Amino acid sequence: MQKQITAALLISTYNWPAALDLVLSSVLLQSKMPDEILIADDGSTEETKTIIEKYKKLFKIPVLHFWQEDHGFRKTLILNKAIAGAKSDYIIEIDGDIIIHRKFIEDHINFAMPGTFVRASRGYLNKELSAKLISKEISKINIFSKNIANFFSVVRIPFLWPLFEKKYKIKGAELYEIHGCNMAFWRSDAIKVNGYNESFIGWGPEDKEFIARFLNIGLQKRFLKLGAVAFHIYHKENSRASLAENEILFKETIALKKVYCESGIDKYL
Repeated sequence: MQKQITAALLISTYNWPAALDLVLSSVLLQSKMPDEILIADDGSTEETKTIIEKYKKLFKIPVLHFWQEDHGFRKTLILNKAIAGAKSDYIIEIDGDIIIHRKFIEDHINFAMPGTFVRASRGYLNKELSAKLISKEISKINIFSKNIANFFSVVRIPFLWPLFEKKYKIKGAELYEIHGCNMAFWRSDAIKVNGYNESFIGWGPEDKEFIARFLNIGLQKRFLKLGAVAFHIYHKENSRASLAENEILFKETIALKKVYCESGIDKYL
């Protein structure tokens, strides 16, 4: 039975309107709609705004566009602004290059549980299939395509969820593994830890540090395996120039058992 909670779909994006178009197209096909869509835009040009305006007319739910000027990779800031602007209880977070299965929102809502946050998986679309989907503006995907890697992340088998929920990838360093492109948490819990740490500038691992603080306040990590299926559109990797410095911040949070970041969501509330 579905829980009576409100849920927001949070989508982060930066200057890839063709991919965002496919993502939003896949949201239109959902068996259960979120209560709102939050688009966290880290400084995209007018092309992205045009796509968003198109979908605002197609959805019957609020589509909110949070935008900031492009001063480099500042994903944590725009995520905090979007979460602060949410009206919903529960945040389902994906990236703007993630096409979602029609049961994606329904699965996340059915899996939601107080006192926990959720990691889920994604399959990888190869370069050829990604280009084809974008060129033809198609968001429906055959999971048996030879152009999809990580097959067991794109198969949906709900009755097997309990086998993985609390036992899969939760020991040692794997406890902190999370995919910002497919995760879910309670908005109130995000506020308790002061949201994403805005000291993280540049790519990674802001999502790991965020959930490390969740763990430090006593929340439980649960893995939604074989559900909330998502497909990652191929693209070149982001620059790793800031990774070493950001890793230091992440390790400090673990070592010092930090539960709150100094520069976070509180300034937007």
